[in-house]
Amino acid sequence: MESEGGSRRDALARLLRLGGLGAATAGAGVWLSGRSRRPEASQGPTYSFKIRQAIPPDPSLPTLVVAQGDDPRVLVRRSIDELGGIRRFVAAGEVVLIKPNMGWDRTPEQAANTNPQVVAEVVRLCREAGARRVIVTDVSCNDPRRCFPRSEISEAALAEGAEVPLPEDRFLKRVNLGASLGSWLALESALSADKVINMPVAKHHSLTGVTLGMKNWIGIVSGPRNRLHQDIHHSLVDLAEVARPALTIIDAYRILVRNGPTGGSLADVELRKTLIASTDPVAADAYAAKTYWNLDANKLLYLKIAQERGLGRMDFENVRTSVVRT
Repeated sequence: MESEGGSRRDALARLLRLGGLGAATAGAGVWLSGRSRRPEASQGPTYSFKIRQAIPPDPSLPTLVVAQGDDPRVLVRRSIDELGGIRRFVAAGEVVLIKPNMGWDRTPEQAANTNPQVVAEVVRLCREAGARRVIVTDVSCNDPRRCFPRSEISEAALAEGAEVPLPEDRFLKRVNLGASLGSWLALESALSADKVINMPVAKHHSLTGVTLGMKNWIGIVSGPRNRLHQDIHHSLVDLAEVARPALTIIDAYRILVRNGPTGGSLADVELRKTLIASTDPVAADAYAAKTYWNLDANKLLYLKIAQERGLGRMDFENVRTSVVRT
């Protein structure tokens, strides 16, 4: 394991850029911006969500792992092993929610959704650790009946023993998310799971600059999500406080460098063959934003708010980091 400390922001960024660029072959897609909305006639009582505890820090282990290599599944195994192994995060008998980005009617090559093989390998490891149930789902922006299969996530996750429910009304519960967010319909599994693993894809976003781990939490709620965008930075942090992931894995195998979050053109995709795994969701986002888009964390308001609320550290260059090549 190679540990990085001190002021090494640029060195770490250069390491990641060495992963190889690959603007893929030409292709085009249609801008799809429809947002899923669920009927709210039958709301029922307000649901109470589980307050999860953060994974305790271990000074002998890195906080942030950057893994590079050709095989997405190997990258998952190596990065989680570097962080102490899957049993640090998942115990036998637990219910685990894996929250990828599967919000868009796009293929894996278009990099608008999380890499299906990355998701499948995390499912396999959770099952190996003895998880009682592993649930993979998202409240898609486009029609989930198209997003789930076209992303190839549903097939890959089902093959490893996960449940992949569509975000139907029966899987949504009304919950009060605090004074700032108010009442929302949310994925019951996101509210009640013993552990949550956040698995976003790294991509450009027209509003926030980037969409990474914390932006991925918008996919746990359903309804008029344009409300969240009116104060997007505070909304992201409020949702992150509800989700409390045990682990964040940012899929940077393929990244959408422009025209996010929906993408469509393969000319906007770069091949980086990288995963970023961390117990600190703020550090993970800050690292990816700087490395791929040269965005300093202090220019991303939601990261500053998250740090102020104790959800993590923006100064990723000062957290213990392991760089792994497979």
